[in-house]
Amino acid sequence: MPMNDVPMNKEKASKPTDTNLHLPDLLIKGFRGIADLLIPKLGRVTLIAGKNGIGKTTILDAVRIYAARGYPALMDVLITREELTESLDKDGDPMLVPNFEALFHGRNPWQHTPSDSLISIGSEGNKKQLHIKILQTRENSPAEEEPLVEVEYQGKKALFSVYDSLPRYFPGKRRSRLLTKLEFPDPIVCESLGPSVINNMDMARFWDSVALTDYEYQATQALQLIYGNEIERVAMIGDTKRSAGRFHPRRALVRIKGQDHPVPLKSLGDGAIRLFGIALALANSQDGFLVIDEAENGIYHSVQPGLWKMIMQTAHQNNVQVLATTHSWDCVAGFTRAARTLNEVDGMLIRLEKDGDGIRAVEYSEDDLKAAAKFGIEVR
Repeated sequence: MPMNDVPMNKEKASKPTDTNLHLPDLLIKGFRGIADLLIPKLGRVTLIAGKNGIGKTTILDAVRIYAARGYPALMDVLITREELTESLDKDGDPMLVPNFEALFHGRNPWQHTPSDSLISIGSEGNKKQLHIKILQTRENSPAEEEPLVEVEYQGKKALFSVYDSLPRYFPGKRRSRLLTKLEFPDPIVCESLGPSVINNMDMARFWDSVALTDYEYQATQALQLIYGNEIERVAMIGDTKRSAGRFHPRRALVRIKGQDHPVPLKSLGDGAIRLFGIALALANSQDGFLVIDEAENGIYHSVQPGLWKMIMQTAHQNNVQVLATTHSWDCVAGFTRAARTLNEVDGMLIRLEKDGDGIRAVEYSEDDLKAAAKFGIEVR
């Protein structure tokens, strides 16, 4: 049944408005595939649905960049998406560098981004907007086409270049002088989980910050959403250092009731790794953001309500603002069931739709979702 055949209830469910969010709403202009998008309201936990290529992941990238105040998340996004371009180093040798022009909406791959092109990310209702633009290259640049990026936030400006960050991403490249960054606001914590399961390095980093705390127990409880009380304990073993020519990378082991020896977490499947990673990321995102791309990956449909209940409760306790994306109706249904049972947590479902040449955000209340499920209306 087409969506327009059934009128949606515009009355919002009776939920408290969370006034302690870094982004109560989200305005994005000029960023990648988004020319101009306003999401009028974000929740403590916001699930973003929509077709492939509509811009869901772009929104998560925008939030990461906003939280980092531009740098180094701009570099991270370009490296992750393999947005690279050829340039020359100081000796005139060819090399690949991040292509900052790829960040701007409507950019022509055969031309430079116009100097008046601007990316804006932040909240519409206040001055907390991050502005990004490319300036002319500085004098005595190591390369003729080295981009100089200006980031402005709350009247403060910071400048940096691709070459300031090259050693981090491309070891061995010569580093130019750092550009001045005066009185720029501190970044906000923002952890990110991609469509794939968490890697051992990030898992170990998260685990080390929660070991021997209540959060360690909560991460174990996340596994119990699948395996019940059969899961007793989890531990990280191994070392990040080489010793006597040997290297034992960190990995997670799980103690299962009735078994003599612990088993690798990875032997329990992607769903277990996904749940464990989300629980650890929530513990490491206190007072900040957590963004999750394709949140349903690896999670069986019957586990979805428990997953979202865990996410919403922990986000509320830790003051974490969560934004996640999905393609799955089971994920939407599980999110809805969890939101309806937790009156203290403001959960929002947003669906991105084509609107002419652009996109728009459609907000669904819990009553809307109930009607959608009853009449088979597509909201993914």
